Amino acid sequence: MTPRDQEILFTIVQSYIETGEPVASRTIARKRRDDLSPATIRNVMADLSDEGYLSQPHTSAGRLPTEKAFRAYAASLIRSRLMSAELQRLVAELRRLDTIEARVGHSSHVLTEMTRGVGIAIAMPSFSQRLDHIELVDLGDRRVLMIVVTQDRIVRNRVVAIEDPISPGDLVNIRNYINQSFSGWTVDEIRVELRRRLEQQSAAYDSLLKKIRFLHAKGFLEIEVSPEVSLEGASNLVGLDLHLTREKMRELFRALEEKKRIVQLLDKFLEQSAGEVTVQVGLGEAHSTMRELSLIGIAVPLDRGLCAKIAVLGPMRMNYEKAISAVLHLGHAFQSIPA
Repeated sequence: MTPRDQEILFTIVQSYIETGEPVASRTIARKRRDDLSPATIRNVMADLSDEGYLSQPHTSAGRLPTEKAFRAYAASLIRSRLMSAELQRLVAELRRLDTIEARVGHSSHVLTEMTRGVGIAIAMPSFSQRLDHIELVDLGDRRVLMIVVTQDRIVRNRVVAIEDPISPGDLVNIRNYINQSFSGWTVDEIRVELRRRLEQQSAAYDSLLKKIRFLHAKGFLEIEVSPEVSLEGASNLVGLDLHLTREKMRELFRALEEKKRIVQLLDKFLEQSAGEVTVQVGLGEAHSTMRELSLIGIAVPLDRGLCAKIAVLGPMRMNYEKAISAVLHLGHAFQSIPA
């Protein structure tokens, strides 16, 4: 495209985002400050149609931007610069939160507030998580709360019922034994070594290891490597003209409630180099009900083997400039603070 053709195309996209209606050549002529005639603009629009950027519902109607047009428009916005004040504000907000879970939840909320779309944030843990420490809490009624904290700041809890009571003193001894022996080890390494020690009990630790064996049988240190996922703002899709039946809309909301599907969605479309904003217009290949939705996201590597993925899901007619800015700023803010 020539610069003039690009200007006309982007004006059509912006007009369609604002109104949702086919765009006529006279509308573009009124928006321009030069003397370009509607006839000249119609010729340009015809060329853009031939190149797949515009479609025409019927002969006498204006033109509609295609997915190709939205992609070109969004790509032009990605090159915008970060605003330091906005970035500093987001960094300060995330710094006040101590855990990855809290930062992920806050990020999806911020994206929703900034874009009025569906904010999605996930943190992908590594498959070789290292133990930071454990806590064991006596809940009474022969129940013990087992808390495992890994060095990626992910906290996992499990309540187990025990047949024989374990005294608070024994729980402290078990906690100290695990923390002193295995802090900094990967979970897999701990499992192997703990299994070896349980098979070769020494007299000094016989009683203690028996209790550890019991907790181990109850799933102690059985940590699932699953991402932390937060999605907010799905209700913002209500009322949009997505050309879905009521049943299809319900199907869309059910899909957005599935954590595994959300992770697959971001994995599928955020495959570019880390730190680069990706724009995917039309998500029909991910799910039939998402054909008229777009995804704008970024993947950023964090320390401790984590990766964060930040994205906005919305209609093709979303405000791309605002969504790209929000994703870019939040992605950089997430990366600028230690995990």
